[in-house]
Amino acid sequence: MAKVLTSQAEDFPRWYQDVVSKAQLAENGPAKGQQVIRPTGFALWERMVDELDERIKETGTENASFPLLIPESYFAKEADHVEGFAPEVWMVTHGGGKELEEKLAVRPTSEAIIGEYMAKWTKSYRDLPLLLNQWANVMRYELRTRLFLRSSEFLWQEGHTAHASYEDAHAFTLRILHDVYADFMENVLAVPVLRGIKTVDERFAGALNTFCVEAFMRDNKALQMGTSHELGQNFSKAFNIQFQGEDGQQHLAWTTSWGTSTRMVGGLIMCHGDDSGLRVPPNLAPVQAHVMVVKDSDEVHAEAERIHAALKAAGVRAKLDLRGDVAFGRRAVDAELKGYPVRIEIGPRDLKEGQATIARRIAGTKEPVALDGVVKAVEAALEEDQKALFDEALDRRVSATREVATLAEAVEVAQTGLARVPWSAVGVEGEAEAAKSGVTVRCLQREDGSVPDTLEEEGLVAYLARAY
Repeated sequence: MAKVLTSQAEDFPRWYQDVVSKAQLAENGPAKGQQVIRPTGFALWERMVDELDERIKETGTENASFPLLIPESYFAKEADHVEGFAPEVWMVTHGGGKELEEKLAVRPTSEAIIGEYMAKWTKSYRDLPLLLNQWANVMRYELRTRLFLRSSEFLWQEGHTAHASYEDAHAFTLRILHDVYADFMENVLAVPVLRGIKTVDERFAGALNTFCVEAFMRDNKALQMGTSHELGQNFSKAFNIQFQGEDGQQHLAWTTSWGTSTRMVGGLIMCHGDDSGLRVPPNLAPVQAHVMVVKDSDEVHAEAERIHAALKAAGVRAKLDLRGDVAFGRRAVDAELKGYPVRIEIGPRDLKEGQATIARRIAGTKEPVALDGVVKAVEAALEEDQKALFDEALDRRVSATREVATLAEAVEVAQTGLARVPWSAVGVEGEAEAAKSGVTVRCLQREDGSVPDTLEEEGLVAYLARAY
């Protein structure tokens, strides 16, 4: 059989492009940096949205929708924010054939517009906390683009909250990091993540602190999968987000913002994919079980339909493929490329022997199973393979991590792995020096692996790596 994909060992970036194209996930749009997400890729994103949205709502956050176009004057209210995003902002200067009196920014993020409305909706301590989220598209100008990982337009969720106290805002920032992002990524995406705090240089523009979840890809590079920002009172001062406290006095609110995006699809590909294509974790997979007829016959079709119905009744996301007129090998390769966790193959010979063949994408096995045992076998395979995929990714990260004592050692290790080094051995000057070698500080943790409250804590450790 002809090779479908470039191998990872031969050329990882080319392999990634091959998977995105041949698994029919996405393709480039007509303008630089645009991406067209195809149904297979969008189905992955929809599953991510469903799982994340459920977790977000469990925190008490409600969904809303805010304008795409933001008056330039709104951005000017928060100087650090403007400076941080200025190189990435797209501006609309004309509308209806006329030059606009005020330019409109195509949102790169929505702190400015949402801050304006938070100020209108926050009058009393009884209005707090105000917990908002929106699912939207944003645009950021990018010089070097790659589908899913870095595009001029992408899909995401962005949460924005206002609180009566620093303590409440800080706790909520970390709740999003742990209970929403890390929980989803580890238990659904099967991607182990490092949780930590960003350095000043990597901090979100205008934030007090930025917390993050960092994943480790199969080419030994890190990928930031999500961030949760503690904004302090910076945006409240800029947008006058005030409330009357229980003491009858006016107070500035404490705000947060947090987001994840379609970049997670790229992370999913690079963390789990192999030389045959995607390997989609069962808890995420839009198609968990693909029921395929090997050859046409009325009896085979009937049994395939029965198995498909039984799987769906058991809560398995199943797809039925009765295309006997399309070569079975071609359909099997397509299913492997798209990463369906389980294939149930049934043909006349299988039916005669009272069995079906179960092919497991993640375990890489094929074995016959009695027809009346297919559903239980599939359920067991999905549970086992979800855990196996996470364990494999975690083992790979642990094996690639080295404890070192100096900046020089950290930079050397980070060329091909993940370096863990005392932050005191790096510091701000060392961070700038490492960047010259294409190495960045991904996050800081306490010695025990927990997330620090601030950068000022003593004894922090840093993770350094090359990154996307």
